[in-house]
Amino acid sequence: MKKIIGFLFLIILGAITVYSAENDTRTGIFRDDVKTLQVKNPDFFMAPPIVRLGSQDRLFINFDIIGEEHEYLRYKLIHCNADWKPSRLMESEYIAGFNEAEVTDYAYSSNTYIHYVNYNIEIPNADLPVISSGNYLLQVYPENDPDEIILQARFAVTENSTGVAGGKTSRTDKGFNTEYQQINLAVDASSNINPYQDLIITVEQNNRPETMRTISHPMRVEGGKVIFDHDMNLVFEAGNEYRRFETVRADYPGMHVDSVKFGGSNWHAWLAEDGMRDEREYIYDRTQHGRFKIDEYNSTDPDLGADYVTVHFTLDAPQIAGADIYVDGDFILNRYNRINKMTYDFNDGKYHGSIPIKQGSYNYQYVVVPHSTGIPEPAPIEGNKYETSNEYLVKVFLRTPGSRADRLIGMTVL
Repeated sequence: MKKIIGFLFLIILGAITVYSAENDTRTGIFRDDVKTLQVKNPDFFMAPPIVRLGSQDRLFINFDIIGEEHEYLRYKLIHCNADWKPSRLMESEYIAGFNEAEVTDYAYSSNTYIHYVNYNIEIPNADLPVISSGNYLLQVYPENDPDEIILQARFAVTENSTGVAGGKTSRTDKGFNTEYQQINLAVDASSNINPYQDLIITVEQNNRPETMRTISHPMRVEGGKVIFDHDMNLVFEAGNEYRRFETVRADYPGMHVDSVKFGGSNWHAWLAEDGMRDEREYIYDRTQHGRFKIDEYNSTDPDLGADYVTVHFTLDAPQIAGADIYVDGDFILNRYNRINKMTYDFNDGKYHGSIPIKQGSYNYQYVVVPHSTGIPEPAPIEGNKYETSNEYLVKVFLRTPGSRADRLIGMTVL
C-alpha cells in the first residue's frame, strides 16, 4: 500500500526527470522526486545563508526524496566569485582536504501519507573544512554517479573584517514616494584597499537572484568610509508584501485556506481566491520576505512529521497575452517551470495551479514571465508600493589586482 501511495504522488509530480546543472549556479532541484530544499540557519530562521569564517556558525542544507528507500548520496563544494561564476581557485585553496563527503544524516518520515526520506547536511563540518571566504555552491549527487547533480544550494562564507552600514529610502533618483526604493551604503575601507578598484558590492532583494545588482565604483570616499549613493543601480522596484498561507494542520483550514479535503493518497488544500493588487492601496503585513517554514501542529520534528499537501491556487486575473504566470517564493527556489505554472481557464476567466507542498507557513506571490524576455515580473499583478518592507542583502567583496577569486570581507542586511 505504501508503494502505491508513493507511486500516485509521483504521478502528481510527473515522471522522474534528471536535469543537467551545467553552467547553472542558482539554487535548484534537478530531479522531480527531490523536494523541499532549504538552506537555513538553525539558530535564527530569518538569517541569510552566510557563515563567518573560522566561527561556530552553521547552516543546514535540508531536503526530502519521495519514497521509502534511503539513497547513498555525496556532495562537493564549488567556490564562486561575486557574480556566482566559479572562481579560479584550486580545490585545495578553499577546502582543507578532499572536496567530497557522504550525506550521513538522514531519517524516514513518520505518520505521513506521502512517504519520504529527509536528508540534512551541516555546513561547515569536519569532512569539508572551508578555509577561504566567498560565495559557495554545494552540489549533491548519487554516490555511484558524480555527474548526476540532483540538487545544488548557494551559501556564503564571510571574513567579517569590514563594516557595512546603509539604509533604504523611498526618496529615490527616480522619484519620491512612487514605485521605487533606493539603497545607500557606507563601507569601511582599510588603507591597503583601493576603494575605486578593489571593491565589488552586490545587493539582492528578498533572496531573489534576478534582482541582484553589482556596483564597483563609489560616489566618493570620506576618510575611511567608501560611500555608494545616488547610483541608479541601487534603485529597486518596491514590489508588495508577500501573500501568506498556512497548512500547519492538514485536516483543518489554516490561514488563507478556504477548504481542505483528503483526495485518496494525500490531503488537498484550496486557498482563498487571490486577486490583482497592482491598483489597490498598500496594506502593511509582517511577512517573512518570501521565506517558508516547515511546521506540523502535532509533530515534535516537523522535518519528519510534516506531510505533503497538494495546494490549489486561484488567481482572478485577465489572461495576459505573450506571457505566463507562476507562483513564486523561496519554496519554489525562484525557478519557473511546469510545477508552479498557472493555467488560464476560459470557462471561469481565472488562473489555476496546483503544487504539492510540505506542511508549514509560506510566503508567495504571483509573477508574470513574458515570453520575449523570460524575466519574472511581480509588478503587473502585485504592484509596486514604496511602503513595502523589503529585505536587502548586501555583500562586500575584495578583488585585488592579479587575484584569482573574490573574497567576501563584509555583509549586512537592510
